[in-house]
Amino acid sequence: MMAASVAVAAGTLRRAIGRSCPWQQPFSTEARPPHGAAVRDAFLSFFRDRHGHRLVPSASVRPRGDPSLLFVNAGMNQFKPIFLGTVDPRSEMAGFRRVANSQKCVRAGGRHNDLEDVGHDLSHHTFFEMLGNWAFGGEYFKEEACSMAWELLTQVYGIPESRLWVSYFSGDSKTGLEPDLETRDIWLSLGVPASRVLSFGLQENFWEMGDTGPCGPCTEIHYDLAGGVGSPQLVELWNLVFMQHYREADGSLQLLPQRHVDTGMGLERLVAVLQGKRSTYDTDLFSPLLDAIHQNCGVPPYSGRVGAADEGRIDTAYRVIADHIRTLSVCIADGVSPGMSGAPLVLRQILRRAVRYSTEVLQAPPGFLGNLVPVVVDILGAAYPELEKNSVKIASLVSEDEAAFLASLQRGRRIIDRTIKRLGPSDLFPAEVAWSLSMSGNLGIPLDLVELMLAEKEVKLDTAGLEQLSQREAQHRAQQTEADQEEGLCLDVHALEELHRQGIPPTDDSPKYNYSLRPNGDYEFGPCEAKVLQLYSETGTAVASVGAGQRCGLLLDRTNFYAEQGGQVSDQGYLIRTEQQDVLFPVARAQVYGGFILHEAVAPECLQVGDQVQLHVDKAWRMGCMVKHTATHLLSWALRQTLGPTTEQRGSHLNPERLRFDVATQAPLTTEQLRTVESYVQEVVGQDKPVYMEEVPLAHTAHIPGLRSLDEVYPDPVRVVSVGVPVAHALAPASQAALQTSVELCCGTHLLSTGAVGDLVIIGDHQLVKGITRLLAITGEQAQQAREVGQSLSQQVEAASERLSRGNRDLPEAHRLSKDIGRLIEVTESAVIPQWQRQELQTTLKMLQRRANTAIRKLEKGQASEKSQELLKRHPGPVIVDTVSAESLSVLVKIVRQLCKQAPSMSVLLLSPQPTGNVLCACQVAQDATPTFTAEAWALAVCSHMRGKAWGSRVIAQGTGHTADLEAALGTARAYALNQL
Repeated sequence: MMAASVAVAAGTLRRAIGRSCPWQQPFSTEARPPHGAAVRDAFLSFFRDRHGHRLVPSASVRPRGDPSLLFVNAGMNQFKPIFLGTVDPRSEMAGFRRVANSQKCVRAGGRHNDLEDVGHDLSHHTFFEMLGNWAFGGEYFKEEACSMAWELLTQVYGIPESRLWVSYFSGDSKTGLEPDLETRDIWLSLGVPASRVLSFGLQENFWEMGDTGPCGPCTEIHYDLAGGVGSPQLVELWNLVFMQHYREADGSLQLLPQRHVDTGMGLERLVAVLQGKRSTYDTDLFSPLLDAIHQNCGVPPYSGRVGAADEGRIDTAYRVIADHIRTLSVCIADGVSPGMSGAPLVLRQILRRAVRYSTEVLQAPPGFLGNLVPVVVDILGAAYPELEKNSVKIASLVSEDEAAFLASLQRGRRIIDRTIKRLGPSDLFPAEVAWSLSMSGNLGIPLDLVELMLAEKEVKLDTAGLEQLSQREAQHRAQQTEADQEEGLCLDVHALEELHRQGIPPTDDSPKYNYSLRPNGDYEFGPCEAKVLQLYSETGTAVASVGAGQRCGLLLDRTNFYAEQGGQVSDQGYLIRTEQQDVLFPVARAQVYGGFILHEAVAPECLQVGDQVQLHVDKAWRMGCMVKHTATHLLSWALRQTLGPTTEQRGSHLNPERLRFDVATQAPLTTEQLRTVESYVQEVVGQDKPVYMEEVPLAHTAHIPGLRSLDEVYPDPVRVVSVGVPVAHALAPASQAALQTSVELCCGTHLLSTGAVGDLVIIGDHQLVKGITRLLAITGEQAQQAREVGQSLSQQVEAASERLSRGNRDLPEAHRLSKDIGRLIEVTESAVIPQWQRQELQTTLKMLQRRANTAIRKLEKGQASEKSQELLKRHPGPVIVDTVSAESLSVLVKIVRQLCKQAPSMSVLLLSPQPTGNVLCACQVAQDATPTFTAEAWALAVCSHMRGKAWGSRVIAQGTGHTADLEAALGTARAYALNQL
């Protein structure tokens, strides 16, 4: 029956790839090798049709509710709630028993990072597909998992058994883990010769989810590339993990109440084996991309060279581009776009690395990368329909960022060349220049690419100086989270008086409002032409010029930089001299003093009064501030809608990362009020209302119902910001618009429509003083992730509640549940989630913790009663000295108390050896014991013998120790008691 089913499965596969019996001879030159898509389909069909697995779609590569990951990097990620026992019992996932899928995975950035290796060898990828099958809750275990894997590889895929080796866990004496002989014997029973069954230790064949949590031995199936000729050349094909243990916080291992199977096999490597290729890049999962690269660039065809043999790094560039465009396409389809932090920043680095190799190595034409997207869709679109659905968006985003980076790269090359010309033979490349080029600086060229460009010219970078700049930037960003600023350059009363005396006019900063919204949703910030009117040294002295490397202050006739005021942090960016555009002067911030805007910069070269310059704001930084400022206005309006029209703002501060808002309240906001405030903001953001801004005479703003203004002195004319309603209409004498939407006096920079806010989540609130509440909020992608984390935590709390409601007769499981609830309390306290949800979860968890502790006490009492009865039957005399199994010291004390309650004339001392090697001790002396016979002294005598400690009172005591000779410890206890009696 089984053989017939296997034959049917294999036959179906052969028809799917349109050839006769090819996988029986997978390395025959006469047979056409299987297509990669057919290999994926065969895997899924095998587990669905032959072994009754449910096929589940690949999860998005963007982790949902798991802030520990930048990207989904393994097939098991989406099933973590099942492994941890936190799955929502009402969810579809709670019903999963045996499932299979092909999971999209990205390993770039974070703990698992293959980015820098891609291209330099024939095997690394940032994106790959993980084929996997799972069995949850003991649906099946080792024997079935190994048998299925062997059946698929040898009978369906037709891999010769002689080329397969397996490994199993050899055990570990330090942790007390036994060898996994069960798995070894399964492989031997399947016909694997003992000579090809290898054993390895913890590092190779024991899998752990993290520092704590489910874990267990694993067995790996390897393929011999040598085919029996000479020494074996083994590559891992498939890893089968048997989750049967749980790693506690103290490092100890407990058996899981429910066992699971988790397997993973990389599709790319499997296809390489089945197609008889030495490299994954030689398979049909990549060859169409390599062909397209060749046709578009006119370089020699890909030939698979590496290292020194790869002259001109052409084949390295082929691999980098082919890998990176797959990653970019998959990530963008799943909603991760190139950006400035977290996963979007990693994706931006990937894109720019691909651009650099395509232009500098392959001399690719503009728009090259975007033209490769349809090829990726052709290869992967059938398996992952979201690629087909979003193909136009993917190509557009890739092409736009490619064009922007090419412009930056061209300028960066000129800056590097000019800087190198000024260096001596042994000089290091200045850290300040590299920083100004980097993604942490202005042009957005990754530092690793800067280093590569320098290495090609045999110039070394000042890495120590770069590290100092990085630390300084981190400190600066930390300070930016609050209003406090480090002491910088300033214009004091004497400097301002001198400016007035010289007739220097205040800075025209109206160009800061010169930006526009393009049809594709991007904002365009044009440069600003200006003239240097005054320079200041680091000490604040007015100077005619500044030299290379000097920190200085600049006064210009006009600027497009926003100077810090109104709670919004200053813009960042750079300026260049009009006649020398390849030298960047990084601008760290801008401050306003009496209408004069002082730009704080570092001069890489000489700068003089009278120089003509061009200013460029950091687009990502400005956008972040605009999003947060518009969100602040919406938050203020939503608070008035929720708490009443007389609600008053008491201050705010915002930067690109988050916003802070102080509001006058009679009492802290309730959970429901916080939720309502967010819903008001979400509604306006979802409607993508236009934001109108206009300067009007200050007198026109008087007596307008609902118009928001702070206790500040406003200029005349004053700028009005209105959401959804034109300013003229909002300020009309009979208008009620300001009571129904956000209308405020504000000089800040804002979005032109509300949709770009994305979302707003209040992540914290606390009372500064009585009557004033401070709210912390985030927007956009951060807000979305906060909601996902909150949803994940909510599901874990629901799962814990379900476990508690089912009841438990097992004390270890009850303790584990109590620990899990304690962990959830800690995580909920610190997690970045909606504050209303935090309050709800904290209330629920406190209740669950009380119920869990009550359940533990009940179980401990029952266990103590049961064990005390057994001991009374064994020990009729006046003294009971014995060992007993107890989960904790509290249980042991309860047993002792129960014994003495039932037999008051008894003196009792019990020892309980633990899996960790410790021995617990508890004792109580009889009510009529002599005054010299105290429990504390008795416990101390025994625990001292065990090299431990004891504590307690005259009547009852407890302690711990460590000994391998329990009988000697029991002897000490008996001798002490008999001596006292």
